[in-house]
Amino acid sequence: MFDLKHKVALVTGASRGLGWAMAESLARAGAHVVLNSRDGAALAARVAQLQAQGLSGEACAFDVTDTAAAEFCVADIATRHGRFDILVANAGINHRAPITGFALADFQRVMDTNLTSVWVLCRAAAQQMAPRRRGRIIMTGSISAINARATVSAYVASKGAVHALTRQLAVELAPDQVTVNCIAPGFFATEMNTPLLENQEFNDWVCRRTPAGRWGELGEIGPAAVFLASDEASYVSGLVLTVDGGFTAAM
Repeated sequence: MFDLKHKVALVTGASRGLGWAMAESLARAGAHVVLNSRDGAALAARVAQLQAQGLSGEACAFDVTDTAAAEFCVADIATRHGRFDILVANAGINHRAPITGFALADFQRVMDTNLTSVWVLCRAAAQQMAPRRRGRIIMTGSISAINARATVSAYVASKGAVHALTRQLAVELAPDQVTVNCIAPGFFATEMNTPLLENQEFNDWVCRRTPAGRWGELGEIGPAAVFLASDEASYVSGLVLTVDGGFTAAM
């Protein structure tokens, strides 16, 4: 079960953190994984890591907010490999500021990265998948879109929209046998969260608030992506799958 051999996947934001963890898991399940981020050198190092494990991967460096580059990458993958099976639209950013001092430019920057670029990639993926009547689209949402936090209004708005987009595209693309799902991670120990991990008060709060009593580990996010990308998940669509140690289930 959950064999992804002969499948071709694109994972954005894959040079580190959750994106890298999901990309590595897809590759271990047999997929050929195209890794994306803006940092070509970091991607080359990650591709080398995959190849050292006998896994299959390549790099495609571009900024996800560059619509032309994103569309070209998807079309190029489909042309060169003869297929485009899996999109993991994961790249995202955050900006923290109270709403009274939140600059419009910062709001737009977060929305462009976390929402508009995801829509663009989904459109490009659907154009390849729908005619072939097969495909898996996976977006990265957030439990912050379910249980909001202060000072991250743009992030919460963007991820809430991603959750809604997941449901909408699941309905629209179901007749073409393309599934669309979302993974909403809880608090994971990633590079992006290093300042929070190093804040003893916040770290203690996360551990108390999460029923599992700890932060998530990177190895715990990838299997969710493998399941949603697999043939076995062919009747699973429109799902926002929380991977959060029970955080959103607890009062």
